Amino acid sequence: MSYDTQVPPAAPHRAMRNGLGTAALILGIIGTLSGLVPFFFWLAGILGLIALILGLVGKGRTKRGEANNKGVALTGAILGLVALILSVVGAVITFTAVSDAVDEIDKAIKDSAPKDPAAKDPAAKNLADGDTSVYDDDLKVTVSDPKAYKPGEFAVGHTEGNKAYQVTVVIENGGKKKFDATLVTLTGRAGTNGVAAEQIFDEKVGTGFQGAVLPGKKATLTVAFDTPKDAKNLTVEVNPGFDYNASQWELKLG
Repeated sequence: MSYDTQVPPAAPHRAMRNGLGTAALILGIIGTLSGLVPFFFWLAGILGLIALILGLVGKGRTKRGEANNKGVALTGAILGLVALILSVVGAVITFTAVSDAVDEIDKAIKDSAPKDPAAKDPAAKNLADGDTSVYDDDLKVTVSDPKAYKPGEFAVGHTEGNKAYQVTVVIENGGKKKFDATLVTLTGRAGTNGVAAEQIFDEKVGTGFQGAVLPGKKATLTVAFDTPKDAKNLTVEVNPGFDYNASQWELKLG
């Protein structure tokens, strides 16, 4: 009797499929670090989601014996979840900051725009003598009724045969910041054709506003304009500065 002594061949060794767990760990780390910077919330969200999925799939492989890096896969999934949470927090912070910045820009634009003088009188297109133009930053500009003016002997801007009129411009700073009055510009037009009314400069008028107007204070300036002899109206335009819109007064000449 003979016996078969041949030993059966050993089963081939199965290679471990640890790639998904390792990838989950790497992406989870990068995603978490990205989430610490609010602006990169989008990157943290993408990497975190991928890391979470890969980590869970890699953990499933370890249960089936296809991989042996359970700790790595689990850590990658956890870091992916952390990255997702940080992405949500970063998105909230980023959108809030952007919204606040937009609100500040809108507020700055509104502060520089004058309130519509027609709000009180829808039919009014220009302000009348004594009316006040009020800006959103509580700056107030008032122009008085024109009065006849006699230019000095060496006046500049006055033409012989024309008439001259003076108006008083009052600037009141009702805001909380000082106002630079040197930026105020004044122009005039006269008559039905709206010809330029030259500003008169002599020893009494023509110096312009000087310095700053502190909160709660006023500045007053007398301005004289040269108008055609037959002009019945004088339009005075006052622009408080680069950040403001000009306001106009339609004044009747006596």
